[in-house]
Amino acid sequence: MLELLSFISYLLTLYVYILIASAVLSWLIAFNVINARNPVVMTIGEFLYRITEPLLRPIRNMLPNLGGIDISPVILILIIFFIQSVVLPNIARLLI
Repeated sequence: MLELLSFISYLLTLYVYILIASAVLSWLIAFNVINARNPVVMTIGEFLYRITEPLLRPIRNMLPNLGGIDISPVILILIIFFIQSVVLPNIARLLI
């Protein structure tokens, strides 16, 4: 069972990296550093959007309008870190 919790922690870490990649890609597209019409960039962007949007959308709906600043990835990363540092270790202690 501890291996399962370790695997869940690994997946959460991987999701944090995906969130960071999505944010960086959106900045690069917004500042015209990369061409959004490139098929490879479009494919990567669509993949990252489909992976991250289901968890970011509820957070965005709860946040007030901050004038174009999107802090929902930061909040989701903080939630993931809380799960990794508080929830998973407590579950592991209950199982031992």
